[in-house]
Amino acid sequence: MNTQKSFAQKLLKSDNVIFTFIRSSISSQISSWTDMAVSFAMYAWVLGIAWLSTAIGAICGGIVNCIVGYKFTFRADGVSKRAVIIKFAMIWLGSLILNSGGTELLTRILESWKWLESIGFKPDGFFAAARLIISLVVSLAWNFVLQRRFVFRPSKFDPYAIRICNLFLRKSNSSDSID
Repeated sequence: MNTQKSFAQKLLKSDNVIFTFIRSSISSQISSWTDMAVSFAMYAWVLGIAWLSTAIGAICGGIVNCIVGYKFTFRADGVSKRAVIIKFAMIWLGSLILNSGGTELLTRILESWKWLESIGFKPDGFFAAARLIISLVVSLAWNFVLQRRFVFRPSKFDPYAIRICNLFLRKSNSSDSID
């Protein structure tokens, strides 16, 4: 019982990269399910437009990921929420570009390797393989590393990020402000 309790405490509190990665995986799952649920709901019940429903779902999933990352995964209570919003948006946009561009590039590379078809690879499989590989690489090498080291930690960029955020969000003196 003590071993389980110890593991649970470490999972919830430790800054060890393994436990942080496990929490990040949980956060990623929560945000992915949010993305999918919102996308399907928007398409089926509201819009009926695939690309817009997907975009709205992705944005909602990103917002959930940022909130869960701030509170649970990286416990960034000492970091300005305004700075986190801008830094997260930068990394999220970079992830979108890397995933889109990387998937397109790897799909084209795989399609050019004719020997893959000779061993049973199907043309639709090129995209699926490229999407899975690129998604995994971007998730580990870009999202996790930058969220852990930059987004949810104080940095020299924070004052600039706060200024950028203030351009988009009104600065409020009331108790319901972001920071």
